[in-house]
Amino acid sequence: MKHDETHRYLSACAAEAARVARGVPAERLNDPTHCPGWTLRTLVDHWVLYTSHGLEHRALRKPLPDELTGRDFTADPHWANAYAEQLDRAVAAWADPAVWEGEIDLGAAAMPAAEVVSLIIKETALHGWDVAVATGQEFRLPDDVARFVLDVVERHGDLYRRYEGFAQAVPVAQDAPVFERALAASGRDPRQGPVPAPA
Repeated sequence: MKHDETHRYLSACAAEAARVARGVPAERLNDPTHCPGWTLRTLVDHWVLYTSHGLEHRALRKPLPDELTGRDFTADPHWANAYAEQLDRAVAAWADPAVWEGEIDLGAAAMPAAEVVSLIIKETALHGWDVAVATGQEFRLPDDVARFVLDVVERHGDLYRRYEGFAQAVPVAQDAPVFERALAASGRDPRQGPVPAPA
């Protein structure tokens, strides 16, 4: 696949992530989510760190500094706008065709740059859906982007399950919408309703 096509998928996913982030109510940040052991705050912090800062740092071939990995992004009342701006910077960093060449050192291993981007697109979409469900929203992707996410989930599903990144796949109809099939393949139940606020 040409990098410009993947970059288009990245841009679409980032735009939807920014939209969903702006719909997160501040008063819900300490609520539990459907992700075991994760509050909405920890989920959002993970999402922001790896899908925007991590995305840019991968393009620059730089490790994430401790200052970022330990930051509570949601402590800033304007975190959603800051996330959207950081997503724009990260997407722009991948607009250079040269950035897609070669491999990226991930610490334990190296991986082709295009595959690293694919994994981050997948993370942006899946965790974006997690945040959306936790806050009564929808995470919407065009079918071509959703098909790309499904392909990434299916290619890497066994590895993620080995390290408990994915649960076992959830059965869905073969003719279910593409993004629902991607969610199900990652161990998420696409029929999951919004998580109610604690009484």
